[in-house]
Amino acid sequence: MIASLMMYQRPELAAAHDRLWQGIRVRLQDTGIDAPEALDQDAEEFSVWRDPDLILSQTCGMPFRLWLHTHVALVGTPDYGLKGCAPGYYRSAIVVRADDPRGDIAAFRDARFAYNQTFSQSGFAAAYWHVKPMGFFFENRLHTGQHLGSARAVAEGRADIAAIDAVTWRNAQTFEPFADGLRVLDWTAPTPGLPLITAKGRDTDVMFEAVQGAIAALSTKDTAALGIKGLVRIPKNTYLSVPNPPDIAP
Repeated sequence: MIASLMMYQRPELAAAHDRLWQGIRVRLQDTGIDAPEALDQDAEEFSVWRDPDLILSQTCGMPFRLWLHTHVALVGTPDYGLKGCAPGYYRSAIVVRADDPRGDIAAFRDARFAYNQTFSQSGFAAAYWHVKPMGFFFENRLHTGQHLGSARAVAEGRADIAAIDAVTWRNAQTFEPFADGLRVLDWTAPTPGLPLITAKGRDTDVMFEAVQGAIAALSTKDTAALGIKGLVRIPKNTYLSVPNPPDIAP
């Protein structure tokens, strides 16, 4: 069995994530569900998400609707209290260098766009649908593998523009000195946030209550560090209704 909350992991938040997990684990054990003693934060993401003995993990909405929704069960969606978003929703900050004089996104038509993965809702799909009404998408692209890598590439001048998950951007502003050299040019439209999933066949109501209870029991310090406000239910079909860029299909 395995559990991982890798999506927003970073060293400064490791202890808070561990305490959240211990709260979830105790509540699961109280209902007779065995759970790993510790989170596996370094495991390869798809191996975790597709593990038939998955207890709990967090995935991105795009992999969920493309590949995972028929193989896993949806538990719920953490609410990170993001400005401009309904509970459980998120959006992307379109970031550029603070000293870049260009004032609107259309001026970046020929700029180099940094992205984490083509199957990222916040790092790729959100940007695609944001600029599509302007009649273009970025042809000059830099694949970085991670949101922070994309933001850093812009700050260092290896790219000019990137779309960064709002939670990751908030954390970067707190912990990453390079973020001071960036500014938000625009925000994408909100979409359902990163869902929690478990192996198919598990009792998702029990899982939901365990996570919800653990979040509510967090200290004020841990709640502030993780930026987590609660857990909400967003229907599976709402995730599946978010459109994919045309070159990416199940």
